[in-house]
Amino acid sequence: MSLKEVDSTNTFLKNILSNSKPVPDGTVIMAEHQFAGRGQRENTWHAEPGKNLTFSILLRPSFLSASQQFYLTCAVSMGIYDALHPLLRDSLKIKWPNDIYYGDNKLGGMLIENILQGTQIKSAIIGIGLNVNQQNFPDNAVNATSVRKILQKDYDLKNILAEICNHIEAYYLHLKAGRLEFVRDTYLNRLYRLNERHQFKSNGQVFEGVIKDVKESGLLLVEQDTGGQLYNLKEIEFVNT
Repeated sequence: MSLKEVDSTNTFLKNILSNSKPVPDGTVIMAEHQFAGRGQRENTWHAEPGKNLTFSILLRPSFLSASQQFYLTCAVSMGIYDALHPLLRDSLKIKWPNDIYYGDNKLGGMLIENILQGTQIKSAIIGIGLNVNQQNFPDNAVNATSVRKILQKDYDLKNILAEICNHIEAYYLHLKAGRLEFVRDTYLNRLYRLNERHQFKSNGQVFEGVIKDVKESGLLLVEQDTGGQLYNLKEIEFVNT
C-alpha cells in the first residue's frame, strides 16, 4: 500500500492492528511523505517528500522467542545491505544495532517494534527510512548522506524498495528455517568498525575500544584496556574522529 502522506508508517500499521483488522505477513506500507517518522533513541527521522524511502513492513515471526529479537534486527539489516551492495560496494556497513552507513555517513536506519504474546514474538512492525535521491539535509543531520549524493544519479524508489523487500524475505526465511547463527554471523561480517580501534562515549566518559562481537541478546561487546564490556543501545555512543 502506498500513502501520499502519513505521520508514521509504523503508527499507521499499529492502528490497523489495534482495530483487529487482518493484516497479512509481509504487508508493506510506503509513504511519499512521512511527517513524524521516528528512529532509535527517540530521535525523529527527517526525509524530503518524494525523494526517499519511508516504509514499514509487518512480519509475524512467531517462531522467534522474545529473547531472539536481535536475530530479526540482523535479518532486516542484512536485507537492506544486500539490496544496496551492488550499487555501493564495500564502503557500505551496518552500524550497530541497525543503521545503514556508507563510510562514516548515515544512509538510513530502522525502528523495530515487537508485539509479544507470552514468550514469543506475535508480530513485528519494522519501520525503515533510507535516503535515496535527497541532496540537501538539515544542519543538524551532520553525517547524513544519500545514494544520490554518493553516486550522482537518481534511482527509482520502487525498484529499490522491491529489492529490499526481496532480500529481507530471504533472510527472514533463513530465520524461519532455524539458521539463526548464519544470519547473525553474516551481520557481524558487515559491521561498521568491527575489530578497529576507535573512540566511544559512555556515562560522559570518552574511551578507546575495539568492537569484538554482538551477543545474541543484541549487546555490543567492546574490548578495552581493562577488558571486555557489554553495552546496551542507550549505554554507549560512537565518537566520530
